[in-house]
Amino acid sequence: MSETLTAPSVLPPAPGAEDYLALDFVNSAIALPGGQVIDALRTPGATNQWLTERGLAPADAGVQEMCTMQLRSLREHLRALFAARVAMLPASPAALSAVNDAMSRVPTAARLHWDENGPYRAVPCPTNEVLDHALATLAANTADLLAGPDAERLTACGSAPCNRYLLRHGRRHWCSTRCGDRARAARAYARRTQPKAG
Repeated sequence: MSETLTAPSVLPPAPGAEDYLALDFVNSAIALPGGQVIDALRTPGATNQWLTERGLAPADAGVQEMCTMQLRSLREHLRALFAARVAMLPASPAALSAVNDAMSRVPTAARLHWDENGPYRAVPCPTNEVLDHALATLAANTADLLAGPDAERLTACGSAPCNRYLLRHGRRHWCSTRCGDRARAARAYARRTQPKAG
């Protein structure tokens, strides 16, 4: 069942999402108790809003369903890479290929332009390149996280059914106070309902 609520109205950003846009991106679809899912990329309009709020697209970018599907696909590949990193397993070749393909869509060097004032360099981002720019930015940020020192702190939220990732601080394994409370309540309930040894 899909909820029309937005992720921020339910949970605060997971620890580390303020430092890594990729972490915020993989957490843009949140599983909640009762089978509810909140997806910030559920429609083209919602996707455009998510991208705009993060400086990846202008408000009038006109994101289409095809763009939304490409972003959702990249998100699933990134989630697969995060899961592999957390479990210390080999990465899916398809997920690695998707990230590398996204990074190669946009030139990394600013192009040389010339106008009446002379030469200057600028990175182009006309409307038809907005999606490629967003995909490349998210993929590059993922590569920075997974290949950098913070990768050791990457973990999955320890409170089922939550599917978010976070950067662990100390012993904390939950993405939010709400998830921590739910995990503690589940442990307490399990202790109360265990048969007494006699």
